[in-house]
Amino acid sequence: MSRLFGTDGVRGEANVELTPELAFKLGYAAASYFGRKVSFPKIIIGRDTRRSGTMLCAALAAGVCSAGGNAHLLGIMPTPAISFLTSEVRANAGVVVSASHNPFEDNGIKFFSNTGYKLPDAVEDEIADIVRTPINYGSAPSGSYVGDIVHDDGLEERYIKHILKTAYTKLNGLKVVMDCSNGANSEIAPAILRNLGAEVITIFNQPTGLNINNGCGSTHLEALQKKVVETGANVGIANDGDADRCLAVDENGDALDGDQIMLICALELMKRKRLKDNMLVTTVMSNVGLHKAIKEHGGQTVKTAVGDRYVLEEMLKKEYSLGGEQSGHIIFLEYAKTGDGILTAVQLLCAMVKNNRPLSEMGAFMTKYPQILLNVRVASKECWEKKEAIQEIIKKYKEELGDDGQILVRASGTEPLIRIMAEGPIQGRLEEIASAIGDVVTKELS
Repeated sequence: MSRLFGTDGVRGEANVELTPELAFKLGYAAASYFGRKVSFPKIIIGRDTRRSGTMLCAALAAGVCSAGGNAHLLGIMPTPAISFLTSEVRANAGVVVSASHNPFEDNGIKFFSNTGYKLPDAVEDEIADIVRTPINYGSAPSGSYVGDIVHDDGLEERYIKHILKTAYTKLNGLKVVMDCSNGANSEIAPAILRNLGAEVITIFNQPTGLNINNGCGSTHLEALQKKVVETGANVGIANDGDADRCLAVDENGDALDGDQIMLICALELMKRKRLKDNMLVTTVMSNVGLHKAIKEHGGQTVKTAVGDRYVLEEMLKKEYSLGGEQSGHIIFLEYAKTGDGILTAVQLLCAMVKNNRPLSEMGAFMTKYPQILLNVRVASKECWEKKEAIQEIIKKYKEELGDDGQILVRASGTEPLIRIMAEGPIQGRLEEIASAIGDVVTKELS
């Protein structure tokens, strides 16, 4: 049986895979699980701007009430805001209805515990087991034991105040283009930046329910790049639909990815003696240039598997201050328990002001090494790691690249593909390496 929860909650096309019935069952299961030790568990629910969000929130809330929980609807709210508010308002759990950077047709449901952290796999599996068990309405809550739906308006102000407190300087003099992705931060992000003194030009901040992430946001930077140059702005900021990612554009219109943003913020934290053990937590997909740059400045890095949940796990082990992904999921553990695109933007802009340097110069602190990605379709990806020939050729090229590159080979989680990533100083050589590994993979797995 396939797992109900993916890497970031339950996702699917709204009203096709992610149906109101499934949302109801998830709400019922969540209230049942989080209500084991309390009566009327308080579950807060936020959503992004997708048209299907209101439908799914209604079904989810009905499920919560049916199991004897109280559903507090917060309306449109960024994912990191729900993470923060769950513990802030002493809820038993938080829920976000969002499919992040996916197109508007998709939607998702993801949960946070009462501490504001995403649920561990074991808890998700327990909730999934409840979802699969038919509801016995003969023993379900009834009468005065049925839960209530509460509309909690205005809680975004608590989140805004929290983000403002993280700024260690005003942003006076900065002209910022803010791409809101027609998503959950369309009002919150510009308000925060203006409060800090920045001149803000907003784009893609008119959500219709159908235009979230459509040619905009952190996965489509072209319009932001053009607007920054046209307006003579100092910087452009892009979040995704639920605002847990942040990418940036410098004054010349050149994009900065999560690796470059993490480096700038890590170096600033080191100056302020706030980077625990001078350690930055990254994933195996982070560019070699990032590791080299951190090392040159007296810091160090540790790698995790791909996924912000693995980054967070590593950070929590030793209370490391900063970690994230190339995609722009960046976690500042002092202030947040999940990736926060608005918080990341504030920290990046503060670093710019403190250094009094253009973003293009700060982005150049790191030399980005070329990266080749190759997908090889195979008959079966089962036990590919045990193929001696594949392991030998990977080892051969890892030794060749040494500290100046990396090889990452992994199986796709959803398709019959083996994914090959080669990174190093010379593009042509990387193409040869990826092709050679691909040939062996094809021979061994076809």
